[in-house]
Formats: sequence, structure tokens, C-alpha cells
Amino acid sequence: MLLTRIEFLQLRLNSHGHITGTEYLSDLVEKEHEAHNHDHDKDHHKDSHEEQHTHGFDDAAETMIKKVKQALANEEGCRVYGVLDVQRVAGNFHISVHGLNIFVAQMIFDGAKHVNVSHIIHDLSFGPKYPGIHNPLDGTARILRETSGTFKYYIKIVPTEYRYISKDVLPTNQFSVTEYFSPITDFDRTWPAVYFLYDLSPITVTIKEERRSFLHFITRLCAILGGTFALTGMLDRWMYRLLEALTKPNRGSGFL
Repeated sequence: MLLTRIEFLQLRLNSHGHITGTEYLSDLVEKEHEAHNHDHDKDHHKDSHEEQHTHGFDDAAETMIKKVKQALANEEGCRVYGVLDVQRVAGNFHISVHGLNIFVAQMIFDGAKHVNVSHIIHDLSFGPKYPGIHNPLDGTARILRETSGTFKYYIKIVPTEYRYISKDVLPTNQFSVTEYFSPITDFDRTWPAVYFLYDLSPITVTIKEERRSFLHFITRLCAILGGTFALTGMLDRWMYRLLEALTKPNRGSGFL
């Protein structure tokens, strides 16, 4: 299994969205997922449950449970940002409580239905930005009120080269996204999370900056002037015919 170390900065927010503290997070993210045997997981959870009742939680776990419960009672949240380096292959990253021991998570949230995965995506990009780029997930807000579940964003990444007038080349990526939400049920054995599942397109898009020539400018100017003269000529003929139609009966009545 291939692992890479990433580091994010987490901002702790109060119920009004104001920053109350920071924390530097280090984690291991899987780049290749192995197939999980559900029966093995079931047996493993059963053994862990028996061991948990035998030994109980350690002091660190008890302290963390109390702190998180207090933060939930105060309606606190968090903001996570950073940079993640991934290989150019399909994969995913997600935000969840999966890093917690299942019994610790149960003690904190009292069940998966009480895990609130409401979120706002302020900025998400796959590479440096170039002029005019549009990242479709920027500003996305998903707020859950009376339910919980799992959000999945299926992202299709298109490798892109942006070529400046100076001949410099900026390798980056564009992407499109499809969103899916799965509400949690009483029979689900998974915990709510926010998944970003990405895949790369085999096609590369090239965007070039070009400076138009002086001849092109003259051609467009002539086209604009020609169109202006043609339009004014048409308006002149229409006005002449309109005035002629309005004044013709008056001239005829003068001979009677």
C-alpha cells in the first residue's frame, strides 16, 4: 500500500464563525485502497469491543471525548485548508471521523446519525490558477438540518496547458463535478463523510494567449464602418418613405 504524508492547518471556529485557535494536523492518506473483507472487519470489531470493555479507555481518549463533547455543545466547527500532493491516477480523499476508534466515535456522537457533515467549500483546485479559470465547487454550501449522510463529489479532471504570450507554459488542470448525497439509515454500518473521488481525462487541453495583428484590427474596423454606413443608409431610406407617406395626402387635398 502506497502512503504519503500530508499536513493541513485546521482553524477552530466558534458558533459565530470566528477563529478561536489553530492546530497543525499530520495524517497518512492512502493512495491505493485494498479490498476490505467485511466478515473480517466484523470479527475484528467484535474482538475490539470485548477488549475495550476489559481494559476501558485510556486517559488521552477520555480527555479527547470530553473536549469534543464540549465543543459540540458550544456548536463549534472547523476550517481545514492545505495542499495535497497526489499521483496522476484515479483516487479519492475525504473528510470524516474514520480516523477515530469506532468506540470513541460512538461515545462522542452517540451514533452515526448525529454526525453533522455540513460544509462550505471556499476553494478547491487541482493545480495553479490561470486567467479566466472556473472551479465549479468554489463557494459550494451544503447544510444539513435534521438528517445526516454521505456527500460524494465525482470529479473529472482535465489536464490543461496555459500558454502565455511570453511563451511561458503553465501546466494545471480544469475539472467538472457531479454531486451525490446518500442519507444515512438505521441499517447503515458506515459513518457520514464528505468524499472527493477524482479521475483524470486522457485528453489534454491547450489554451493560448494571442495578440491580434494590426491587419486584423484594420479589417475589423473596416467591417464596423461598412456596417455603420449600411445601417444609416437603410434608416435614411425608411425615414424618407415614412415622411413621404405621411405628407402625400396633405398635398393631394390642396388641389380641391
